[in-house]
Amino acid sequence: MTADMTPGSSSPAARLRSVINANHGTWRGLVRTGLAQGEFALGRIDPFLQLPAQVQRLVFVCLGNINRSAFADQVARSLGVHSCSIGLSTSTGAPATPLARQTAPGFGIDLATHRATDLTDYRHQPGDLLLAMEVRHAHRLAARGLPAGSVALLGHWAAPHRIHLHDPHTLSPAYFRTCFTLIDSAVHGLVRNLRDADHPCVRT
Repeated sequence: MTADMTPGSSSPAARLRSVINANHGTWRGLVRTGLAQGEFALGRIDPFLQLPAQVQRLVFVCLGNINRSAFADQVARSLGVHSCSIGLSTSTGAPATPLARQTAPGFGIDLATHRATDLTDYRHQPGDLLLAMEVRHAHRLAARGLPAGSVALLGHWAAPHRIHLHDPHTLSPAYFRTCFTLIDSAVHGLVRNLRDADHPCVRT
């Protein structure tokens, strides 16, 4: 007996897997999203949801600085914001991934010249606001002794609200688009708040 390969014949499990992969990257991404939203609902991550009084520069942070934070940085710059990006565990000088470079132009962003910066090469400046993509990354940054209130979760400003912005590295083009859509929304939402409050990092 052969499998039915006609259009629309995929099993419910396969369809569910496809939906999860496109919207959350993986099952792990779905679980981490749920856990992060739960922490938000319980108020456990409130310290990472506030803006300091004066933001001089946005510093976008992810793991490799070759997908998420690289894209967020360029979106912010396109909006006239003083920003940069770093990775918690990367090789300084590494380029954005091919799929990131292919996906970004759909948002009017060019990552061709991006080069990663490792956390060890980052020098904190007064007024820096570090914007993490994941709760665990925010805790890792806070543990480094950065000033209170200088670390926030970028996804808090996304629409729809998505505290956990799962890493798209090695995942599908469909999830890259989802991830970049959420990041684009979050950066725009954050910049609107910063502009309304007249923060110095917004240059135009």
